[in-house]
This record gives sequence, C-alpha cells and structure tokens, in this order.
Amino acid sequence: MIARFFRLFVCQLMLVFACAGAQAADGIEITRASIAASDEGYRLSSNYSFDLTPGLEQAVMHGVALYFTTEIELTRPRWWWYDDKAVSKRRTVRLHYDLLNRQYTVQVIGSLQQSFATLDEALFLIRRPVPWLFAARGDLKSGETYNVTLRMFMDREYLQKPLQVDAFNNSDLRLASHKKTFTYRAE
Repeated sequence: MIARFFRLFVCQLMLVFACAGAQAADGIEITRASIAASDEGYRLSSNYSFDLTPGLEQAVMHGVALYFTTEIELTRPRWWWYDDKAVSKRRTVRLHYDLLNRQYTVQVIGSLQQSFATLDEALFLIRRPVPWLFAARGDLKSGETYNVTLRMFMDREYLQKPLQVDAFNNSDLRLASHKKTFTYRAE
C-alpha cells in the first residue's frame, strides 16, 4: 500500500516538473539585442526565438490578427535622484492570415506590409526584424552610458474583446519575454 502510494506520488511529481518545463519553453526569448549609431539616429538590432502556442496558431488560421509589441527604454542612472528616462518607445507588428487569398501578412504598424505563403516565413520576419530606428541622433548624449531594457510580448490589447477576456484566463493565449537589460554607451 505504501509502495503504491509512493509510486503514485513520484509519477505526479514527475508530471508537475514536465509541465513546468513545457510551460517555461512557451515564451519569447531575446537571443540577440544590440544598438548601433547611424547618421539618422540609433537602431536596435534584435532576434527573438519563440513558437506560437497551439491556441494562437489556431486563432491565426481562423483569421484572428495577432500583434507583437517590442518595448525599449533607455535610462541614464543618476545617484542623486531618479534615473533620467531618455527614450521610451514601442513598435507593434501585426500578423494576419487572409482566408480568401490564403496568405499571411506581416505589417509593422504605420509602415508597409509583406505577404508570405507560409506561417513559418511570416514568423521569420517577426523573429528577425529589420533594424528599428527608435531614437533620433540628438535624443542621447554622446559619451553617456545608458541602461537599456528590452522586452517583446503578444499585445492582448489589440485582440477582439471576447479574446481579451479569455486571454486573462487562458495561458495558451499568452506569449511574452522576460525583460532583457544591458548597458549602452552612446556614440
């Protein structure tokens, strides 16, 4: 009786760890992030690693648009007061499947859109976006060191209202990265 209970307990414990590992794998990982100065200003080059959950993949296949938002914030540390917030920007990318044309479209909000034949091709553009001009040349002081905070998440605010409510309860509809922090010395 005790041996049977112990085996049941061990199986349940293994199931809990397996589920925790699977849940940790669901998310966005920022694999590369760097800032480069150019004549126009400062550009963020970044790469992300993620897969859509089955629920999100199914939602896209039924014509629901998904929005992925990247947030970047640069602050200058000050010992005598709160940190000086130099730049705080957001960029949102829309992923949509057109049921009539049977094409996936990826659009940076406020910019042009591209069409793709497969979901993997469309996700490739979201995972490896073109460098983003997030700050003008005069926004950062040359020679100053800034703390950079970067994160990417599926923006539930853009979802249709019934899906917004469901997204709070359904972990299958949530996708986000942890905040990545690093320092950058402005040129």
